Amino acid sequence: MGHIVAKDIYRQLGDKIDNTSVRTPWTPAFRELLTSLYSPDEAELIVRMPYRPSTLERVAAVTGHPAATLRPKLETLCGKGLVCDIWEKDQYLYMISPFVIGFFEFTMMRTKGDLKPAQWAELFQRYMFGDKSFMEANFGDGQIISVMRALPHEETVADVDHVEILDYEKASALIAENTVFAVGLCSCRHEKHHLGTQQCDVTLETCTSMGSGADFLIRNNFARRIDRAEMLDILARSRDMGFTLSTDNVRQGAGFICHCCGCCCNLMHGIKESGYAGVLVSSSFIAECDTHTCNGCGLCAKACPIDAIHIREELTGETGASGKPKKRRTAEIDDSICLGCGVCALRCKQGALQLKKRARKVFHPEDTFERVILQCLERGTFQNLIFDNPNSRTQEFMRGLVGGFLKLSPVKKALMGDALRSRFLHAIRKGTRA
Repeated sequence: MGHIVAKDIYRQLGDKIDNTSVRTPWTPAFRELLTSLYSPDEAELIVRMPYRPSTLERVAAVTGHPAATLRPKLETLCGKGLVCDIWEKDQYLYMISPFVIGFFEFTMMRTKGDLKPAQWAELFQRYMFGDKSFMEANFGDGQIISVMRALPHEETVADVDHVEILDYEKASALIAENTVFAVGLCSCRHEKHHLGTQQCDVTLETCTSMGSGADFLIRNNFARRIDRAEMLDILARSRDMGFTLSTDNVRQGAGFICHCCGCCCNLMHGIKESGYAGVLVSSSFIAECDTHTCNGCGLCAKACPIDAIHIREELTGETGASGKPKKRRTAEIDDSICLGCGVCALRCKQGALQLKKRARKVFHPEDTFERVILQCLERGTFQNLIFDNPNSRTQEFMRGLVGGFLKLSPVKKALMGDALRSRFLHAIRKGTRA
């Protein structure tokens, strides 16, 4: 192992994390972040770990660490959110945490151990928004696969015969299909609390999870168990406060529901500051305004968390009693970034705003397996999932060969296109089961 330790272990750690499903370009701020969160020994272990979720025995074989001493190290890393333990088929699989959803959230959700939340908040903010490199690396090439998607507030969807809200787009249905629930600190609000920029009047404990996601957070002390009634109460509070609901960008097995606001949510900040609409994938709906009913009060524009609505003034062609031309104010929606969340409609007292089905279908991956595969394909790291042993020279060669081929624009475009995407995913899924 001396050849690894002799080099800059934190630069190697940065490269390792950069080659997961979320790109993390190297900057001085990223170095500071890594040195604050990882000890040199922890960094060395993660650098040697496989890219794919793996059993304790395989991690031991790949890293060269005996299983008996490796297990407590992995458990410590899981408790810090730097490694994830996934319960599957009666055993734990271990994988390194990507940046998001990963060690950003888990770090800012921590309530136990040696904590430096104010320092971490400043470092995370400086890395994500100090320049545009992080956003550009993940969305600058028109990537459409992100980790989260918006959920529509169900009562804001237009009640017409041809509009159907599928269960995977109903927060109420996601809650109904699960039995295990948890709530923990909202990582974004906790970060903004320490930065002094939180403007919403809500407790920090607003991050809700369910199913296996809740199990993971409870097991590693990132969240506390709650019942379905409390989960529904939090959902009702978010509706009343006009928060945007968001969840895993999958149609099956969503593990959390976030309750997002424009002042705290990093995804929404990403949209507003970078202009990349795909940072938070929209729902299958879009807000539409009935200009005959709208009185231009501006409540919708104030409520929109990503500033997708502005109030337009135009002359009516009529003259008022004072002799001045009359103006009409109406809400105008930027449909290129509208999330289809329905927060604007919740605030519209005139009933002029409703969610309508989008004319163009929004792609949401079937499950986490599909999402991660497509994320990696878009971001040029898919080869690491196939040849995932970072300590093998042969696999290093194959990663370079396959990675170079997949970077070819026609190849990537074809695999991500509607015609080949489903067959490609089916072949990969079949191969992993073989």
